[in-house]
Amino acid sequence: MTNLARMIDHTLLRADATKAEITKLIEEAKKYEFASVCVNPTWVSYATEHLANTNVEICTVIGFPLGANTSATKAFEASDAIKNGATEVDMVINIGALKDGNHDLVEQDIKAVVDAAAGKALVKVIIETCILTDEEKKIASQLAVKAGADFVKTSTGFSTGGATVEDVALMRQTVGEKVGVKASGGVRNLEDMEKMIAAGASRIGASSGVKIMEGGQSTSSY
Repeated sequence: MTNLARMIDHTLLRADATKAEITKLIEEAKKYEFASVCVNPTWVSYATEHLANTNVEICTVIGFPLGANTSATKAFEASDAIKNGATEVDMVINIGALKDGNHDLVEQDIKAVVDAAAGKALVKVIIETCILTDEEKKIASQLAVKAGADFVKTSTGFSTGGATVEDVALMRQTVGEKVGVKASGGVRNLEDMEKMIAAGASRIGASSGVKIMEGGQSTSSY
C-alpha cells in the first residue's frame, strides 16, 4: 500500500478549513507517507514548516477554483507560493478562453505559471473536465503539454463533477506517457483509485486518502 500512498495528494481545500484540520491533514500525510498535502496558498508556509525533513511534498492551488484570474496574477501567486515552500502547483486554466476558442491565451496563461515555477516546482494543469466537451478536453490537454506543464488534472472538486474513468483515459491518450495525469474529485475508496490508475492516472487528488489506505468508504465529494 505504500506505493499507492505515494500517488495520493492528500487534499483539504475547503474555504472554512481550520488550523486544527490542516494540522490533522499534515499528521496523516506523515503517517501514510502520501505524495503531498494539497492546501490553499494561505497554508503553504505552515505546511512547509511542519513537513520539514519528510518526503511529503507541498502542493497548492493557483487561480483556484475558477481559473478566471489574469495570467500575471496566476504567475505571481505561483511565485509567492513557491517562495513560501510549495513544490507543486495546481493551476486552473482560463476556461472561458478555451470555450471561446482563444487557444493562444490558454497556452500563454499556463506558460506564465510554468515559467514562474521553472526548476522550482511541478505544474499540474486543472482543465475542469466536467464542464468541457471531449474535444475541449483534448485541446486543453494538448495546450498544457505545449506550455511545458508536468501534469494535466481533471478537476477542482468545486464544480459540477469530478474525475471519471473515461476522462482520465482520454487525457492519458492525449498527452502520452511523458506527462502525468491527476484524477481529482470523487475518488473515495481503493476501488475508485484502482480504476483511475488502470485508466492512466499517475496521481490522485483526494481528501479520502486515509479511507483509501484503510479500505474504507468516504462521503467526501473531493
